[in-house]
Amino acid sequence: MIGVICREDQGAVVEEFFELFKTPWETYVRGRQYSIVLTTTDEVPQTNAKLVVSFGARPKSFDACNGLAVFPQCKQSPIKYQDLWLPIYGGLALVDCAERGMTIVRGAQGNVGVRIPLASGAALIRLGYDLFDEVRCLISTGQPIGHAFVPTLDLHIELLRSWILAEEIAFVEIPPVPAEHRFMVCLTHDIDFVGIRNHKFDHTMWGFLYRSTIGAFRRLLSGRIDFGKFLKTVKAALSLPMVLLGWMKDFWSPFEWYLEVEEGLATTYFLIPFKGRAGENVPGKNGWRRAAKYDVRNLSEWTRTIQKRGGEIGVHGIDAWHSMEKGRLELNRIEEVAGLTTKGIRMHWLLQNDKTQAVLEAAGYTYDASAGYNETVGYRNGTTQVFRPLQAKKLLELPTHIQDGALFYPGRLDLNEAEARDICNNLIDNSKSLGGVLTLIWHDRSHGPERFWGEFYVNLLKTLKDSGAYFGSAGGTVDWFRKRREVRFTQSENGDSMRARLGYEGEEIQPPLKVRMHFPGLSPQRRGADEEIPSKVVDLAWNGKCSDSAELEAASQFLEIGPSVKAAPQL
Repeated sequence: MIGVICREDQGAVVEEFFELFKTPWETYVRGRQYSIVLTTTDEVPQTNAKLVVSFGARPKSFDACNGLAVFPQCKQSPIKYQDLWLPIYGGLALVDCAERGMTIVRGAQGNVGVRIPLASGAALIRLGYDLFDEVRCLISTGQPIGHAFVPTLDLHIELLRSWILAEEIAFVEIPPVPAEHRFMVCLTHDIDFVGIRNHKFDHTMWGFLYRSTIGAFRRLLSGRIDFGKFLKTVKAALSLPMVLLGWMKDFWSPFEWYLEVEEGLATTYFLIPFKGRAGENVPGKNGWRRAAKYDVRNLSEWTRTIQKRGGEIGVHGIDAWHSMEKGRLELNRIEEVAGLTTKGIRMHWLLQNDKTQAVLEAAGYTYDASAGYNETVGYRNGTTQVFRPLQAKKLLELPTHIQDGALFYPGRLDLNEAEARDICNNLIDNSKSLGGVLTLIWHDRSHGPERFWGEFYVNLLKTLKDSGAYFGSAGGTVDWFRKRREVRFTQSENGDSMRARLGYEGEEIQPPLKVRMHFPGLSPQRRGADEEIPSKVVDLAWNGKCSDSAELEAASQFLEIGPSVKAAPQL
């Protein structure tokens, strides 16, 4: 069990942090037994904990008596974790411990974290930044584009986990990944257009004709497309009159192609609720282009087909980001057409302000999927995990990581396919390591001319399928994380020792959670013997109701699972 001492204004942030790092914790209670104590205040209590971690960019009253010198820095700079540099968005200080301790975190200007032994035999780790201030910034403000590729919040969790394991402390956690899988994948499509036939003689049609002729020729000369794709896009341009007259198939029609290439995979389609509404308070001079030309009421046959095949429908919001009343009208319109099973939204153009999540929650939405970048790919909030924004009570945020337009559009990353593949593979590798969910946006017409991003998408799907991922719809993924959040740890006494008790009272969790127990190794010095005991990690699949796993015997050393578990040992 971790005991946490924090400032009064950090309470909600601490709670959210430990929904992401799902391990036993509580607000510190004097006299209670803890393995680890975390503090962001001036207080370091007398405790029998094996590890005390003190965060803060200002000197504390106990620093000097422990041989520590803390030097606040005026300039923000990153810290280094393994081969990655993590940005620090709040205060930062250098920490010097003379010859007493060991450097565990380095910064660009010097040591930022040190470990020193205490007289009690425990270890004190002193960090020159405040973990919970960093978490607040990440889930509220988000990261600038320059740090988009760094899963900063998840790496802060990795740092804390590594310090616990280094002190040879046994602990249990529930990683953000289902049992038998390495991570989750959420495939989504923003339906901004439903065919080019709706765009007779408007800016969209003229833009298509330019990009599919002069633009395509320029891309051919630059090597961005091959001659075959050049011929296909010119052919599409020549066929446009026949398409507009209804004599040929509309090459921008999205649903049939996606249903074919994603067969058997849960996918979410976000539909714009009202035709011809650009929305209010839209930034930029071209805000009028945000209006859709299709009427969602004409898509009822497609919405039924999508849902029959395991897909899901969500709202592609227009004004919901700033108006509860209009957000509710948008939700009602899509419910009327599709009969929603989950009430999720992604804002058109990803518009939001600092009140958006509270407004969406008040309008009746249960999740938002707008937390991403338009200009690049990566981790806007520094995480692969579904999280709860601080201004919401129940609404959860599904982060978005890979967007087709951000990869390939001129004026954004403007990558060729090889470059885009490398970036996507890096994000996939991060997901394999960190778990969580990797969320993709592939737009309605991206598979067709003049974009031709369909082949890249098919190959990306194959890579994801081969990566041990679990595919879930947006609503299904959020629901899985919501159930994980409902699991609670409490502490139970067993003689002189304390054990974590795992409890859950909700519906069955599918796919099952992965309950992970860390049994650290013991060095000969700590064990007082010649041989070393190797570390061990035990994973237990648990659906919240029962488990027949043989690993329960190992788990019983320091973990109790609620009374609904089948064949649970006497604990």
